[in-house]
Amino acid sequence: MGSKTPQNGDHGGYGEANSPVETNRAGGEPRGTHTSRDGDGCLGDAGGEGDSDDDDDGADKETSLATLEPPSSIVGATTDAPKKRKKPKLKKKKKNKAPEGAASLHLKQSSPPRIPLSDLFPNGDYAEGEVQLYTRGPKAAAEARYDDLRRSHDAVFLHNYRKAAEAHRQTRQWLQDTVKPGDKLMDVANGIDDSVRALLGHAGLEPGDGLKAGMGFPTGLCLNNQVAHYTPNPGQKDVVIQQKDVLTVDFGVHINGWIVDSAFTMSFDPVYDNLLAAVKDATNTGVKTAGIDVRICDVSAAIQEAMECYEVEISGKTYPIKPIRNLSAHNIGHYHIHGGKSIPFVKNSDTTKMEENEVFAIETFGTTGRGYIYDDAGIYGYGLKEDAPLKVSLPLASARRLHKTIRENFGTLVFCRRYIERLGVDRYLAGMNSLISHGIVESYEPLRDIPGSYSAQFEHTLILHETHKEILSRGDDY
Repeated sequence: MGSKTPQNGDHGGYGEANSPVETNRAGGEPRGTHTSRDGDGCLGDAGGEGDSDDDDDGADKETSLATLEPPSSIVGATTDAPKKRKKPKLKKKKKNKAPEGAASLHLKQSSPPRIPLSDLFPNGDYAEGEVQLYTRGPKAAAEARYDDLRRSHDAVFLHNYRKAAEAHRQTRQWLQDTVKPGDKLMDVANGIDDSVRALLGHAGLEPGDGLKAGMGFPTGLCLNNQVAHYTPNPGQKDVVIQQKDVLTVDFGVHINGWIVDSAFTMSFDPVYDNLLAAVKDATNTGVKTAGIDVRICDVSAAIQEAMECYEVEISGKTYPIKPIRNLSAHNIGHYHIHGGKSIPFVKNSDTTKMEENEVFAIETFGTTGRGYIYDDAGIYGYGLKEDAPLKVSLPLASARRLHKTIRENFGTLVFCRRYIERLGVDRYLAGMNSLISHGIVESYEPLRDIPGSYSAQFEHTLILHETHKEILSRGDDY
């Protein structure tokens, strides 16, 4: 989820925290190329003893010699014929004893995903993200201290993040396998939301349940020149995916306020392949460059250089791929998708350094347009301001009730109208406008480039460990 960069050069995103992340806690390839990551396992069989060649020869001899054996009725007859050999009994293959909790290894994720991750991973052992050692780092002998990873992070913190990342991978795998031209964006958004909630086992319908686990922010589904922050909402005209569309999917998964933010772009026409490749390369370059004590300006410069190496030909015209100048990557705070640090996609003079234990969403946006985004019509979502008072005098009873609902179900997480109406709240727009006018809630608009342009986004969430970085959201797809 991109952080909009103000024109004055301060790269803070909306919903940002006033302090850095606490240190004691803490989209692509052709569809269908990725493999399943559903927690399945394979139980191997122990090898059994087979017949030897000699035994087989002996069996043949039994048959031939038996026909030559003299009848038993001839008294006193003598013969040197060998006695029949008994065929050796084959030993039955022994099956390995199934490990504890192995029954779950036979479970396969449904389509759409509805089997909770707790059933697929009964031991709670979620996969570690991709590990990259720092290309340059402040610590010596980093590889030797790799085994001390768990000492630098709380085990619960890592468990939450890795589980959230697994939910993201399984949800997007289903999406990439099933989404197609003719689908409605509303159906796609609801499918993503429902899958995440089912995988985490939190429907989010009871007060406080959505704060335990669920959507980290509203699912973003952007087409073509829509760059970021569009989500379908009730009352809007249905938007149907077309064959010539470029679709960007950006959604977040949180557990106890720790958010995995990851995005990818897909298309149904190979003409856009270079656009997607440029942005994917830029994001991977940003991930590779990031590290402890690395300056933000260095990450930004590497991202811009990677992206601007590409161009794309569409309808006989060649377009350079431009980075969006007023969007940024960002760090992630607790219950805050934007934690205060921003990483633009163009060269700058920000010498702020990335720090140990910080969590970053390294994302890039590329476009064939002007490379500068504008507010589009409509509303993407809302967010409770961190410094908003707990008690406030509001003229409308509907505003007071809505304020209580927001605090109980979303806290400082960004939410959208779909999520409010899902809770059974109706006739809330007047109350929402009152909360906005009183400075309690902030609203966010969709962001676009010029009409006729095409944009793409790829994004990964990573943790800066002491000895290496862990790309939590990495998958076989991107």
